[in-house]
Amino acid sequence: MPPATLENRPPLGRLYDVGGRRLMLHRSGTGEPAVVFLPGAGLVGLDYVNTQNRVAELTSSVIYDRAGTGWSDPVELPRTATAVTDELHALLPAAGIPAPYVLVGHSLGGGYARHFAQRFPDEVAGLLLLDPTHEDFLVRAPAQVPEMLEKMKSQELPEPTEEQIQRSRPALAEHFAAWPDSVRGPLIEHHLTAWRTAWNEDKNLYTEVADELRRAPDLPDVPLIVLTAMGHDATQAHLWPGDLLREINEIKRTIHAELAASVPRGEQRVLDDAGHGFMHEERPDTVLQAITDLLHAAKG
Repeated sequence: MPPATLENRPPLGRLYDVGGRRLMLHRSGTGEPAVVFLPGAGLVGLDYVNTQNRVAELTSSVIYDRAGTGWSDPVELPRTATAVTDELHALLPAAGIPAPYVLVGHSLGGGYARHFAQRFPDEVAGLLLLDPTHEDFLVRAPAQVPEMLEKMKSQELPEPTEEQIQRSRPALAEHFAAWPDSVRGPLIEHHLTAWRTAWNEDKNLYTEVADELRRAPDLPDVPLIVLTAMGHDATQAHLWPGDLLREINEIKRTIHAELAASVPRGEQRVLDDAGHGFMHEERPDTVLQAITDLLHAAKG
């Protein structure tokens, strides 16, 4: 594997060669089972580093970047869930992290975490899904939702001006104020330049990825907690009219309850004061408690 240059060297962790691609992974703490964070679309492993550090006081705690995101090698987006889960399945042992794992999947990462558990059931000790995507959301949503999504997806995203980028910098600096000094600057610069990633990763969410989730086997009988975010989220509020967003949230609450009920040891916990995008930062104690509960259940 060629050495990382100063331009692409991750602020934390190291690059592992998996299938000819370099993938960033950072591990803290010791113990088993390891907790592995799967980021939402447009987010990267370092967005979860504060939670990772707290989990590292309990057991091995792992953040990573999927290919095409963060400090991992680029790849064409979007990707199939199979490609993403194959990649993670190869990366973890390459980094010396033995199964089984407690997977913490956020948003799109929640769909990937489910698919990993469906495909590799013996390698999963528990699942925490943070406001996860679901394959049936679009077919159960009001007709305006797929219509608006189709319209959004058909548009070309304009390049931001230098003035717009500079105006965004202070807001990001405020948002990441609680992050460690070593990662704050690089993370801000990453989000200023890689803002198309979420758009690109989500392109096949309700087509190819949804079909993969539907065709896969049932989830294994492992402890499962679904955290449903029902609080204000600035991005969601910008995308959807207020009445429609309330209806979307109620559908989400119902689907998450059904997902939790699909396994014997499943549980839904509703957060009325956290939004979708950074619920792990808005309610860190609740997320940490859910992980702690899963670790206890896994060690049984």
